[in-house]
Amino acid sequence: MSETLQTTDVAVSDADLLAQTAIAVREAGSALRERFGEVVRYQSREELMRALAVNDDTALDILRPRLTRLRPDAGWVEDELDGGALPAGEWWVVDPSEGNVNHLHALPEWAVTATLVRENQPVLTVVHLPLTGETYTALTGAGAHLDGRPLHVSQSADLGLSIVATSQARPDEDEKVVRRVGSSITAMLFDALVVRVAVPATLHLLNVAAGRIDAFWQFAGARADLLPGALLVTEAGGRISDAEGRPWTPQSQSFLAAAPGVHAEAVSTLSR
Repeated sequence: MSETLQTTDVAVSDADLLAQTAIAVREAGSALRERFGEVVRYQSREELMRALAVNDDTALDILRPRLTRLRPDAGWVEDELDGGALPAGEWWVVDPSEGNVNHLHALPEWAVTATLVRENQPVLTVVHLPLTGETYTALTGAGAHLDGRPLHVSQSADLGLSIVATSQARPDEDEKVVRRVGSSITAMLFDALVVRVAVPATLHLLNVAAGRIDAFWQFAGARADLLPGALLVTEAGGRISDAEGRPWTPQSQSFLAAAPGVHAEAVSTLSR
């Protein structure tokens, strides 16, 4: 039986809202899955941007009306690469095709995400992986889950025995940020067991929340690629900060999510 998105004029709880958001995100994921399989060729940046936009629009045509019906007064973040604080109130922060370039290249690492932010704090998030059918969810104060099963970060207490990961924030990043990324990878290669480098950030953060990898860091970044994972990791028992160990906000210039037992070591490594 197909899932039905139900809305009423009666205010729903955040738990109900999370369930309805998950239905919308899965529907958008199904539409993108139908477009997946062949490598999309492009010969210029303009052709690439058009191909990316087609995927985004395919998902947004489903997500925007459904999420707007769920929260008519919530704002909508138009640019998935935007960063910084949001105005007061509720906002939908959506990445309709997180890892869009991977989708175009017939690589499996992509997802659909939707996060409700209230007074600049993520309240709930849904991340759906259409190729596996997995849906990761988190609700403030209620934990993080994979298809209903609780998630917990790893118990690792030794960075030297840990798998860590990082991601590229955006293709045309500032040179200083690019060089900082490179030096941080070198530092982690000395201190960690394995270093994974790939996009998108959200998929690494899912793995931190699930205890599969022990830490993720990134310099710069956008709300849409960090907020879902930040809530998932926090609700799974992990620690979130900037790379210097200070409290993280969307205005921060760096981001670190880690199992509590390796957080301090990761900060030390990234601060060198």
